[in-house]
Amino acid sequence: MKWQLLPFEELYLIPSRNGINRPSRMRGNGYKMINMGELFAYGRIRNPDMELVPLNSREIEEFGVETGDLLFARQSLIASGAGKCSIVVEVPEITVFEGHLIRVRLDQTKADPLFYYYFFSSHEGNGSIQSLVMQVAAAGIRGSELAKLPVPLPPIDIQRRIASILSAYDDLIENNNRRIALLEESMRLLYREWFVRLRFPGHEHVRVTDGLPEGWERKGIGDIVNESRDLVDPNEIEPDTPYVGLEHIPRKSISLSNWGKASDVASSKFRFHQDDILFGKIRPYFHKVVFAPVDGICSSDTIVYRASYPEFFGFALAVISSEDFVNFTSKTSKEGAKMPRANVTEMKKFPILFPKIEILRGFNIIVVNLTKQISNLVFTNNKLSEARDLLLPRLMSGEIDVSWEGVLP
Repeated sequence: MKWQLLPFEELYLIPSRNGINRPSRMRGNGYKMINMGELFAYGRIRNPDMELVPLNSREIEEFGVETGDLLFARQSLIASGAGKCSIVVEVPEITVFEGHLIRVRLDQTKADPLFYYYFFSSHEGNGSIQSLVMQVAAAGIRGSELAKLPVPLPPIDIQRRIASILSAYDDLIENNNRRIALLEESMRLLYREWFVRLRFPGHEHVRVTDGLPEGWERKGIGDIVNESRDLVDPNEIEPDTPYVGLEHIPRKSISLSNWGKASDVASSKFRFHQDDILFGKIRPYFHKVVFAPVDGICSSDTIVYRASYPEFFGFALAVISSEDFVNFTSKTSKEGAKMPRANVTEMKKFPILFPKIEILRGFNIIVVNLTKQISNLVFTNNKLSEARDLLLPRLMSGEIDVSWEGVLP
């Protein structure tokens, strides 16, 4: 089924515009601002934590976002990132968007924003965007060129039907992500309860002297984990072997939800195994720490930690992913040519209270159960994403007829 093509701007409710610019020294207080980080982290932007900036009433009016707004990356360090599209699906408070983004607000009597979000996520739509990309110092697109881009215009009821089908997959993925977040928070709360507040099982009967429970020891994190530097050439392993770059590791989450393939990289990388702990070395204050749900290879800008003994895993993961450890690593990092790098030697010295072995084993059993649940949800999400992505081009091309009720899931 062929649909009418027309310039994208003919579907606009108001002209597109670039966002507001705020230097870093002015950030920290005020109203939320969607940044490149949110754009690349979320396809459907609800209300994540983001930077705050001061705004006056005119700026709120001009740069505020509304439900259904499409945001496009004006620039990216790599060509494939330029033009990346996300959609704002929830705006519970005043929120603006920053200058590296383009906002498009559609006339919803003609165009369903979710349909066009999925269109620009498809091979055809992304290919159209890439045709606009100009590679200079950084890849980029212009709002004026985006406006002229030919886009399909199915009947509005067909648009909504297609968007509904695809959204059903993303709704399930988001539900699973919320469950993952709850599991992660359970581990953090348990760690603080047992090892910071010292309310571990049986603590009522244990004497504490100078902050150290009887039978516990003061150690460094380096006493319970080893750094693995197993260098491997990607050409010597299976092309489908999972590859984890810093871009794959989320901030402030222990869940690794996506990765690339060894065939995508050429230089030597470090090998990691399931349940190893991966720590982003560059700019450690970004707080990139995950456990590995699979075997694979990772960027050399990633530190691979492995628990000295299996029963140390849960405790090591909780410590290394804690705010205290990340802050310690940031303060002791080495200043690189452009950005700080974690100092592995200093990281090993991070002080810990090492518990009695029965406490350690009990904590590990709980954490292993949590990480298994997280991994199962991650794998489920990957399957949902694959199913959605297989369906996406067939729906966008009109190959699947959605004009009758029976096609809906």
